[in-house]
Amino acid sequence: MTETQETRSLLDAYDAQLRCAPPPGVAYEYDGPLLRLDLGFRGFVTGPRDLGGLRGRAVDELIARQRDFFAARGQAVEWKVRGHDSPADLTDRLRAAGFEPEARETVLIGSVARSAAEAAAAPAGVTVRQVTADADLRRVAALETAVWGLDLSLIADDLIGRVARAPEEVAVLVAEAQGEVVCAAWLTFRPGSEFASLAGGSTLPEWRGRGIYRALLTARAGIAAARAVRHLHVDASDDSEPILRRLGFRAVTTTTPYVWSPR
Repeated sequence: MTETQETRSLLDAYDAQLRCAPPPGVAYEYDGPLLRLDLGFRGFVTGPRDLGGLRGRAVDELIARQRDFFAARGQAVEWKVRGHDSPADLTDRLRAAGFEPEARETVLIGSVARSAAEAAAAPAGVTVRQVTADADLRRVAALETAVWGLDLSLIADDLIGRVARAPEEVAVLVAEAQGEVVCAAWLTFRPGSEFASLAGGSTLPEWRGRGIYRALLTARAGIAAARAVRHLHVDASDDSEPILRRLGFRAVTTTTPYVWSPR
């Protein structure tokens, strides 16, 4: 199989196994071709690459229903658009409905076996451990808030709920130094899927460049390997993408969050 064919095969598997499968421990429902999630801190919708064949006015109506559903709750909602999605005018229709794009990320897929085999230990004085206690998950949310400059405190409620409802399907890890969480990340599984998804990988600015992010990646890959999962998936920021590419992750598409927020 050529490199192009392998990339296409990975993209097809990603589309089939991840896009419309609800993550364990998260409240969800379907609206036509869309999977709709309530993450607490915002709503989230995703669908198949061709939007089930919907076009024109039917797309506008579908978009409006998602906006209005979460508006009634006073929540923002993210519509996740991939670079290979159709119809071609989907993003124009989202903008017309009041959705605005956030930073584009790159969808990367890597080998669990290769990542787990990396000799990537945390630097001296830094301890990596898996956490499940509510207090620790709130510390994770506090770290995410500090790193991104946004109030992400509700991430704690999301993670606490996932751990309570499906403890075998999520693994949250922290790196600590002198009692402070300096990096955090988590891993989620989808029953019946070849993929585990990486999320939340964030490091305090003063602790970057020391191999901590890489150490948490290796630790999560080890957990995935123990579950006989084949692939790791991540929507990578510009900061994370170079690290992951060096570890053999392959870009298969891009993703851009289109977000509507209540005034």
